[in-house]
Amino acid sequence: MIILSLGIIAQFGFVPHFFTRMSYPNKLLKLLELFKEVPDREIRAEMLLDFAQRFHEVPPRVAQRPFPEEKRVKYCESEAYVWSEPQTDGTLKFHFAVENPQGVSAKAMAALLDETLSGAPVEQVAEVSGEIAYQIFGRDLTMGKGMGLMSMVGIVQKEAERFLANAKPAG
Repeated sequence: MIILSLGIIAQFGFVPHFFTRMSYPNKLLKLLELFKEVPDREIRAEMLLDFAQRFHEVPPRVAQRPFPEEKRVKYCESEAYVWSEPQTDGTLKFHFAVENPQGVSAKAMAALLDETLSGAPVEQVAEVSGEIAYQIFGRDLTMGKGMGLMSMVGIVQKEAERFLANAKPAG
């Protein structure tokens, strides 16, 4: 089993969803499948630019500058920030700010996290791994950029975990 698993990791470049206990939201799974089918770096870059153009900054009703340091994404070179907002249906809406105007990768990640995880079952959002940064952006990420993007995913995941912990009845 270990040899088979290592072979699959080598083939796919990551542990496939079906070899983990994780149950990612459907929108995210579809997006990961789409990026997996696009090995061409130029096409992948165009797709990511499209996501970056769809980025919407955190609305003023949620947060205003100067943003609190506890919402800042560690290791992110583009000074990204993350907020979650509980929705009436028991899900979360994620909001982002990216202070660096050239932070295209951070904006792309923020847009795709919002589009695929906002409104998704919170239990599934809490399972999302930072490894998706490499599945989306490819293995060519620099160490710094990879750490920042993985950290952004990690904060979203932690926000979901915090929401779930606070939603459980005391007893």
